[in-house]
Amino acid sequence: MGRVIRGQRKGAGSVFKAHVKHRKGAAKLRHIDFAERHGYIKGIVKDIIHDPGRGAPLAKVAFRDPYRFKKRTELFIAAEGIHTGQFIYCGKKAQLNIGNVLPVGTMPEGTIICCVEEKPGDRGKLAHQEVQSEAALRLQESHRLCQPSCCRCRCWRWSY
Repeated sequence: MGRVIRGQRKGAGSVFKAHVKHRKGAAKLRHIDFAERHGYIKGIVKDIIHDPGRGAPLAKVAFRDPYRFKKRTELFIAAEGIHTGQFIYCGKKAQLNIGNVLPVGTMPEGTIICCVEEKPGDRGKLAHQEVQSEAALRLQESHRLCQPSCCRCRCWRWSY
């Protein structure tokens, strides 16, 4: 009998399965609402946690719900340089600081950004891995990308 090759072992099951049991959840931007479209909303970084199977840490950010008496917790991929207790601002009138979420149209050209929305309201689809970051309005020559200026993105790059 010959040897069982790696491809056959991968097809067999248990050893090469992804361990998704302990994952914390999907990292996305907030749902867009009136506060983000016309002003800004303030959140606070409650915790920075490790997510198994992901190279970058996650940040738990708590926002006050503008419509109900409760707090909403969102999972963001931690930008390089953020810490627990830091305020994160999301919205059209937020300042250009590390970790804040702003529309692409309000950022100056050459800003390092990540987690860019492909369509307004999809909560961040482009440059979503921890090894990717883009310069606003200046992509690689192979990527010709035309986006609406109301698409949101996060300032700075992922931490490693």
